[in-house]
This record gives sequence, structure tokens and C-alpha cells, in this order.
Amino acid sequence: MDKEELCKKVMDLDSLIRFAGLINPNGRLVAGGMKPGYETMEDPKDAEMLYMELVLRAKMRKEFDRAFGAVKFAMSLREKLIVMSFPFEDHILMISTEKETDFSKLAFKILEIISH
Repeated sequence: MDKEELCKKVMDLDSLIRFAGLINPNGRLVAGGMKPGYETMEDPKDAEMLYMELVLRAKMRKEFDRAFGAVKFAMSLREKLIVMSFPFEDHILMISTEKETDFSKLAFKILEIISH
């Protein structure tokens, strides 16, 4: 599946998804982005830092794969939104969504998409 197509497919899962993007191992957004009609909450420079921090956390989590198994997804519940990340090939699929989203159902729908 094409990277842009993947992001669009994920974004179409729930009207409350604000952002779906693929972040490469260098912390750069390579596909997807904000949903039309939504504005980013952070400064563009802060977005770069967010992506790099996400990649770093994902790499650190790999240290425990042998003991616990591979990470399927990670989630942060924040005051203003929910951020989820999913390892996808050598990239990370990052999602941000409104807090009202049924995040447990959404996460498993996304896992279903990326496992095919």
C-alpha cells in the first residue's frame, strides 16, 4: 500500500482524527499530515521535535522486545488530545485525535489496516 494511501485510509476511520502521518527513521514526516479543516496546535519547529522524540521513544522501546515482544502501538492521553504511534515497516505511523475518540476501537482498526 502506498504511504499516502495508508494515511488517508487511517484518517477515514474516524471523523475525530486530526492527523495521520508517517515519520521516517530520521524523524521526518514523509506522508500524510493534518486533516483539512484542522490546524496544528504546535509551532512547525516543535512538530519536527515531536517527530524526532517519537522516533527516539520507539527505538528505546525496542530494547524490551526480547522480554515483552514487539510494540504494536503506544498512546499518550493528553489534556487536549490523544496521540498514538504504530510501528510500520521502518517508519512510525503517528495519529492525533480528539479526546472523545473511542481510542481502544480505533487502535485495533488501525492495527488491522497496517497488518495487511
